[in-house]
Amino acid sequence: MRSGDVRRAAEVLLEAERSVTARGPITAQWPDLDLPSAYTVQYEALQQRLHRGETLIGVKLGLTSRAKQIRMGIDSPSLAWLTDAMVLPAGVPLPREKLIHPRAEPEIVFVMGERLAGPGVTAATALAAVERVYGGVEIIDSRYRDFKFTLADAVADNSSSGLFVLGPVGRSPDGMDLLHEACLLEVDGQITDSATGAAVQGHPAEALALAANSLGARGLAIEAGAVVLTGGMTDAVHVKPGARVAAHFSTLGTVTIAGGTACRSST
Repeated sequence: MRSGDVRRAAEVLLEAERSVTARGPITAQWPDLDLPSAYTVQYEALQQRLHRGETLIGVKLGLTSRAKQIRMGIDSPSLAWLTDAMVLPAGVPLPREKLIHPRAEPEIVFVMGERLAGPGVTAATALAAVERVYGGVEIIDSRYRDFKFTLADAVADNSSSGLFVLGPVGRSPDGMDLLHEACLLEVDGQITDSATGAAVQGHPAEALALAANSLGARGLAIEAGAVVLTGGMTDAVHVKPGARVAAHFSTLGTVTIAGGTACRSST
């Protein structure tokens, strides 16, 4: 894509987010949008976010489950950026007026203690760079109508970024069994899904290593203090008005989004 098209595509997606308006895939307007071009659009949109006052705080992975990868016809996750505008503090109402069609998915979240730069990062070296581990819930919100898009469309749209909530329990990764860290997803009092850390690229640390190596190939790194959402453990569920969605982690507490309000509890 030409630089002018990259800038325009980023502006179109940011305007859809700002105006809370679903649209068709941008590949209809820019059919030459391939995956490398999509990441260029995504990075341009990040620069525009930073220019308007947002602060880069981390990265997120998408499509980390094998089932999702098969549905999208890919063999590796996607990456996207997190800014401070995407943080939803505990007790703050879900701003539905700013979201098109929010969906929630539970995630294992890392907060980095050290800078992590590829290539050559392994799961072991990645985990050694982690300071704290949290449970969390990401609220994804595609700008595309009916969540229908190609992989390139999704990547350009910052992998359907919306908001995220961190859970109440932050633990050192030392001694944690992240492979078997379990999560029960509850919707309106009913358990609808469950998973363990193994659903995230085989192990959440594998997802972290992949993110560091993928960014390293572009001359980028995961900085100390960064928040890393490692990817949905279960399929995302639509957050209907008035619904209560809770993610119950085995050792990382509970994260609840209830009645339009995000709240946290330690049990």
